[in-house]
Amino acid sequence: MDDRKSTSGQVFFLGSGAVSWSSKKQDTVALSSSEAEYMAATSSACQATWLRKILANFGQNQIGATDIHCDNKSAIAMSRNPAFHSRTKHIDIRYHFIQDLIMKGEIQLKYIGTNQQVADTMTKSLPPGKYEHFRLKLGVTSFEARGTVN
Repeated sequence: MDDRKSTSGQVFFLGSGAVSWSSKKQDTVALSSSEAEYMAATSSACQATWLRKILANFGQNQIGATDIHCDNKSAIAMSRNPAFHSRTKHIDIRYHFIQDLIMKGEIQLKYIGTNQQVADTMTKSLPPGKYEHFRLKLGVTSFEARGTVN
């Protein structure tokens, strides 16, 4: 059933390998695509914070911000500028957590065009060529392509 809730997708890479990925329906209905992207970016920021802490527990402290790619410039602007308050005051306070992470320098939202957004494989139907391109970027191959083990 169509409940008007957006689906958020995220993929985290360590080096060239995907180490964490998720596709989840958002908890609330967004009033715009920018708001849905803002909520997705906040969800990704929470996951990035957790991954940073896991790495720190292994003695691998990350220097600098974790880059989170977002294909919506309005969502990036909302996360960076509290002056958008009148447009975002209806958004649940938990989604504004990302603004604190950006100010601390732990997270940096970067714009990426939709043709480079690998996480789209988790959230939407794609044409075969685009799907295959993103699938290979994720490192997902068919069993036959890996060969057999004797």
